[in-house]
Amino acid sequence: MLSPAPLANDLARGPAEASGHWVQTPDGLRLRLGVWRQGAKGTVLIFPGRTEYIEKYGGAAAALAEAGYTSLAIDWRGQGLSDRLVPDRLIGHVDRFSDYQRDVQTLLAAAKSLDLPKPYFLLAHSMGGCIGLRALLQGLPVQAVSFSAPMLGILFHPPAKRALAWGLSSLLHPFKLAEMRAPGTSVGSYQQEVSFEENQLSCDRQMFEMMRHQLQELPDCALGGPSLRWLNEALREMLSLHRHRAPNYPALCFVGGLETIVDPRRIQQRMAHWPEASLKVMPQAKHEFMMERPEIRKAFYRETIAHFDRHHPSA
Repeated sequence: MLSPAPLANDLARGPAEASGHWVQTPDGLRLRLGVWRQGAKGTVLIFPGRTEYIEKYGGAAAALAEAGYTSLAIDWRGQGLSDRLVPDRLIGHVDRFSDYQRDVQTLLAAAKSLDLPKPYFLLAHSMGGCIGLRALLQGLPVQAVSFSAPMLGILFHPPAKRALAWGLSSLLHPFKLAEMRAPGTSVGSYQQEVSFEENQLSCDRQMFEMMRHQLQELPDCALGGPSLRWLNEALREMLSLHRHRAPNYPALCFVGGLETIVDPRRIQQRMAHWPEASLKVMPQAKHEFMMERPEIRKAFYRETIAHFDRHHPSA
């Protein structure tokens, strides 16, 4: 069942025909979906990254609407306005990484109930790329996918922290202590804790300030560092995906030359062994292509839309 949910489209800067919806997962959680129903060519399923929320993708929906596509975005369990999973709502937590696939199935059921135009396409950023790759391996019904800095590996600074992260998160995984925030991660929202000069997300000051403003106006969407359980589940999932053969979908993937959050080497390895994949390296981009400087954003949307158009059944 769907019911109306809030969607701050003025802050999102999305197309005018916007609506928010509450949906329930098979395991009883309430998730929020956002729809920008502007195009009849098909529907782009937007899989956000960790800490993100629907309103952040209004600009993406606007670019897709100009090309004739409707957009459907999700607040994953544990973030945005969807149900949080631990008492401290600023800790990003998930019991099992596979639980995100329940969210994917809930989103697909909602797309059918809302009678959104087919065919479907996938636009997946960061953690959404990790969730999206698993969904593709399980037969996600999309024509093509565009990845923005997919989380196929995590960079640790310094690299020695990787062994500590694996060890501590694995040791505590079975216990309640695994719901604690991972040591060294931010208490509150990253955008609100760092300056533009030190941020790892975007080279565009205006877009960075827009993200900060959105979170000031939408404090319930704020999210800090992940739990130790989330960290361990993510590490295990990325290792599992690394061992899988590529799924049979046309894929376009973007990674920035200034990337410091996800591991570009893992992305390059995956794309090199994906027969229908193309990797675009943008030297002057950081992590957030859809929040980067105008010329980078425009190139990302132009190439993503052209990719979807090429693989549309009518092409």
